[in-house]
Amino acid sequence: MGDVAKDLTAGTVGGASQLICGHPFDTIKVKLQSQPALLPGQSPKYSGAMDAVKQTVAAEGPRGLYKGMGAPLATVAALNALLFTVRGQMEALLRSEPGVPLTVNQQVLCGAGAGVAVSFLACPTELIKCRLQAQSALATSGSSAVAVKYGGPMDVARHAIKSEGGARGLFKGLVPTMAREVPGNAAMFGVYEALKQFLAGGPDTSNLGRGSLMAAGGLAGAAFWISVYPTDVVKSVIQVDDYRNPKFNGSVDAFRKILASEGMKRLYKGFGPAMARSVPANAACFLAYEVTRSSLG
Repeated sequence: MGDVAKDLTAGTVGGASQLICGHPFDTIKVKLQSQPALLPGQSPKYSGAMDAVKQTVAAEGPRGLYKGMGAPLATVAALNALLFTVRGQMEALLRSEPGVPLTVNQQVLCGAGAGVAVSFLACPTELIKCRLQAQSALATSGSSAVAVKYGGPMDVARHAIKSEGGARGLFKGLVPTMAREVPGNAAMFGVYEALKQFLAGGPDTSNLGRGSLMAAGGLAGAAFWISVYPTDVVKSVIQVDDYRNPKFNGSVDAFRKILASEGMKRLYKGFGPAMARSVPANAACFLAYEVTRSSLG
């Protein structure tokens, strides 16, 4: 198998592992992020992450924590395969000769390049996922502006294409998606390589054990979210915004309005579940990738 095929296969396995481990945390993150701004004296639908879990399970059962998983599961092969394949090809371009380890700075550059490529696939996937996850949080009892109810991933896609400007409706939020993926993946792959080299005591990391790979992968995932979390909040609110009566006119407008109405605290809503998800999910992803890639030779 060529290097591209190996990266495609290993990226697919890694992405599936990440999704299975992390999706319930992601559901809670999006629910907290997408709660409407509160009126004076009004209480939030969810008081925190654990309250969101309890309400979700009570209303929808445990399956509610996996709502919206169909879209990323259907595209997880392409998404993670693309991420790791582009990163692998950039590694090949930057490597002075075959087999020579890259520096941490070179891995940062590889991660940024992979982030650019993956943004175009991540955006429609995220839009579908976020709308399915957030619809119960956006539904307001006693209000005439009831959130659209979607029957599933394909229903979201059909609705976006039919009512929001054709195929471009699926790419709502592309700018903040790219603003998340480029620096986020640069940080993640840079931290991953730095930690591997630290744990290995040098640039040769080929003999690291599974525990070390999981530790490096988990902390690398945490670095992703620490570096870009406010951008992810902006992306989520734009993607679930009502197309008929939008509250936000682009990413900068959303950022300003969020700051003006609720301050910096709003830009970190759902941060706890995101961090709780990132460590085990990315530990599983990188371990699965490395083990699969190694087994393919």
